[in-house]
Amino acid sequence: MQDVFIIGSRGLPAKYGGFETFVEELISHQSAKNIRYHVACLSDTKHKLHFDYKGADCFYLNPPKLGPARVIAYDMMAIAYALSYCDQHQIKKPIFYVLGNTIGAFIAPFVKQIHDRGGRFLINPDGLEWKRSKWSRPVQAYLKFAEKQMTKYADLVISDNSGIDRYLKQVYPWSKTRFIAYGTETTPSSLTATDSKVEAYFQTFGIKEKEYYLILGRFVPENNYQTAIKEFMASSTKRDLVIICNHEGNPYFKQLLAETGCDKDPRVKFVGTLYDKELLTYIREEAFAYIHGHEVGGTNPGLLEALAHTNLNLVLGVDFNQSVARSAAFYWTKEKGQLAELINQVDTGLDDIALGRKAKAIIQEHYTWEKIVGEYEALFLDEH
Repeated sequence: MQDVFIIGSRGLPAKYGGFETFVEELISHQSAKNIRYHVACLSDTKHKLHFDYKGADCFYLNPPKLGPARVIAYDMMAIAYALSYCDQHQIKKPIFYVLGNTIGAFIAPFVKQIHDRGGRFLINPDGLEWKRSKWSRPVQAYLKFAEKQMTKYADLVISDNSGIDRYLKQVYPWSKTRFIAYGTETTPSSLTATDSKVEAYFQTFGIKEKEYYLILGRFVPENNYQTAIKEFMASSTKRDLVIICNHEGNPYFKQLLAETGCDKDPRVKFVGTLYDKELLTYIREEAFAYIHGHEVGGTNPGLLEALAHTNLNLVLGVDFNQSVARSAAFYWTKEKGQLAELINQVDTGLDDIALGRKAKAIIQEHYTWEKIVGEYEALFLDEH
């Protein structure tokens, strides 16, 4: 039996972002019976309590509330607890898979302890976290240092984007790296235009099938909301721009309104968050086009979902995005007028069905969860 300890996600069941979804899918699609997963779960109340989730051994940890440093304490506590659990249960040759770089500066003694037990230490750096504008300069400097330390000590650095993999090889030539993609669900929505929840949602926000552009994602500056909104407003489309994000009560929203004046354009509709997966898939399928402005990070789950469900995708042309969407999308830059012109070009109509077929073929070949989980299981069982 190969024991795999997964550290660094907020835990199961998945309620949050990419890493949590990854862990959920890894466990849900497990086919190798000789792997046992142990998953650290962040809690504000429970500590060192175990529970079963879809066959995985999950354990709660409640680290001290230290602001942004809490995630470092959480990872350190999780590794220390998992090591003692290995000793208690005579687990030999464990694999530790850490999601994210934040613990990097403190990792060396933990790696030694993992190696002393015959184990392997794997890390997924989660894109270029140190580039995110939400971090202050000192925090960015720490994250860059943490990234470097992780590449020094890890037995393998796994990237979910080939652009990130190339970056790591170039900047840290000593690192041993491997590219294993992120996955996405490909099942179409079973909803139709006459379903009551579809009608209620579309009436509430005054939108119609194929009559809106869609933006969906974390509401942060590096996802280029400002550029996308300004360019949309400068275009001559009569269609709406539907923005699904956590804008309510977010200070960035006030800043964005001041910078764009988008509250004066009736086409621009901030509709808040939406957690109904099936309805979300339907909204993706019925969008005229999806606009993707993510600039930092690896393979963005939102881009994979768009390629799986939306025919026409207008994507910021950075390396990470192009390595995923390839020739199945139209690309734009942040140069003034460029996206507005692209919107005007596509708005009059084109063969988006052919583009959609191409996008879905890319997803089926490279990004299904069955394929991704198969690659991870082969890696954990050393069958690669």
